[in-house]
Amino acid sequence: MGYKILSKKEICPNQYELVIDAPYVVRNAKAGQFIIFRAEEDGERVPLTIADINKNSGALTIVFMAVGYSTKKLAELNEGDEIPDIVGPLGKPTDIKKYGTVVCLAGGYGAAPCYLIAKAFKEAGNKVYMIMGARNKDLIFWADKMKEACTELFVTTDDGSMGEKGFVTGVLERLMNNEKIDYAIAVGPMPMMRAVANMTRDRGIYTEASMNPIMVDGTGMCGACRVTVGGKVKFACVDGPDFDAHQIDFDEVINRTKIYKDYERQRDENCNLLKQAKL
Repeated sequence: MGYKILSKKEICPNQYELVIDAPYVVRNAKAGQFIIFRAEEDGERVPLTIADINKNSGALTIVFMAVGYSTKKLAELNEGDEIPDIVGPLGKPTDIKKYGTVVCLAGGYGAAPCYLIAKAFKEAGNKVYMIMGARNKDLIFWADKMKEACTELFVTTDDGSMGEKGFVTGVLERLMNNEKIDYAIAVGPMPMMRAVANMTRDRGIYTEASMNPIMVDGTGMCGACRVTVGGKVKFACVDGPDFDAHQIDFDEVINRTKIYKDYERQRDENCNLLKQAKL
């Protein structure tokens, strides 16, 4: 028995929101945790951060971009179809407490997990700024939901087609200059999270980054998701995914994420050739 898809939306070009009936996953899920899915019975295991939960209905929301083989397979499923496997919740939840003024920085589809995180920090009594960034307006989603989840929302786009022109770091710089920031968390592309860490380090602002390295089993056994934090090896699946951003070796993580790029490219080419042959 699989996990039934209750709804499917393409919220941005090639980016999808799935709402799934998964009461046993949702029951204990918290902000910052993730699930691992398989789009096929014999498919690979792929992690996705939990975007939203409804504990009353048991609905789980995930947001993903169809870029690799498995996420493309997942994108082919529709409302009423079933996902064969979902394991979760996995990882440690974000440490939610009252800091004072919190900044959540979301790059690209990192906005999805930031929704629950910002909402939890606001409910804990914090003043919460959310900064969402993307290349252009077509890649910004959930803006209305984000406004409800935080105290104030900022949107940036590289081309200026929505919100402020520039990067999330520009807004962060302004906020740091104008008031005391007590905590920051970044979710998104590795270069963005590294840039945020570099900015807040000198200001003494405790900052965490939600890491999404290569992952296989999700239980700390395979070691694929290892991250060097403060000179020590940590596993993102059981020790994270949130880590002290000032202690992460981002260069190492970025290099490791490139390991299978050529393999994925070749697999995509082979799949396209097979589809063309069937036509």
